[in-house]
Formats: sequence, structure tokens, C-alpha cells
Amino acid sequence: MNPTRLFILGALAKRGPMHGHQLRREARMDRTELWSQVKPGSLYGALHRLEGEKLIEPVRTEQLGALPARTVYSITGEGHRELRALRDEAFAEVGLKPDPVDLALVVSGDLDREMVRGYLEDRLAALTAQATQFGHLGERRWPDQSVADDLVLEHARLRIEAELKWHELVLARLDKLSEMDKP
Repeated sequence: MNPTRLFILGALAKRGPMHGHQLRREARMDRTELWSQVKPGSLYGALHRLEGEKLIEPVRTEQLGALPARTVYSITGEGHRELRALRDEAFAEVGLKPDPVDLALVVSGDLDREMVRGYLEDRLAALTAQATQFGHLGERRWPDQSVADDLVLEHARLRIEAELKWHELVLARLDKLSEMDKP
């Protein structure tokens, strides 16, 4: 499932015809990079691919003042079918992606315990900062923030909370972990 395709087709279906800059702004306003794999910089290339596949079509070109001309796209009938398929695929896809830290932990028996502790504490600090950021996002609503947006933020917050608990658990058991790995 390609999240960038899903985002573009979903935005065009929801908001109507838009040009690339509007889609990029939509992604920035919705803060998609925080809760999805959609990167605003990838939108222009995806627009051209979707047009080539006849999932979107140009409806007009706009030019404001000295700004460059912008092609406005709309979703096609085939694009609506693709949107349904991508949505179905996204909802059906259930599973946790492997986290490289798990593998690193398993193969770290030869490292000094304090070095591993340092790595984990750094990760814990980064996750704590992310949790704080999501907490602030929850407090500061953006224009037309929906119930779905609230639920996505809560999902991210709960996932970070689970990561924080796991890191604290590993730190609490680090001595036992190190003892088991000694030859």
C-alpha cells in the first residue's frame, strides 16, 4: 500500500481539484509526516505518476502574478476505484513492523552494559520528546481538525507510550540481560 497515493487520491476526493502546492500545503497543515509515511516532498513526483496512470487528470492551469503556472488536478473514476482499493488495503493491513532496536538488543551481548544503557536512555529521551510534541499537538488544534485527526493523534500518542514503557522495562532488566549473555 502506497501512503502517498492514498493521501493524494483521498485529498482530491475530499477537497476537490487542487494543484501540487495546495496538496503540499494540505500535507503540512495536517502534519502528515508525524502520523504517516507521507513526505510533502514526494507529492510532485507522485502527482505525475498518478496522471500517467490516468488516476488523476489536469483540469486547468492557474497562474497568479509572477508565480509559476500550476496544473490543477482532479481525481478520475479510475482514481476513485484505486482510492477504494488503497483504503481497503490499508484497513486490512494489520501487523507490527519489526523494529531494528529488537535485533540490535539481541546481538548486543558483547557490548558494555553502560553503552547499551546509554543507547536506550538516548532513545527514551527521543521518545519522551515525541510524546511531548504529540501532547502539544493535542492541545493546539489546527484549522478544521476532525474527530479522525484527534483519533490519529491519540493512536500515535498511545504507540509512543507503549514504546516508552518497553524501554523502561529493558532498562530495568538490563543487568539480567547482560548476565545471560556472558559466556
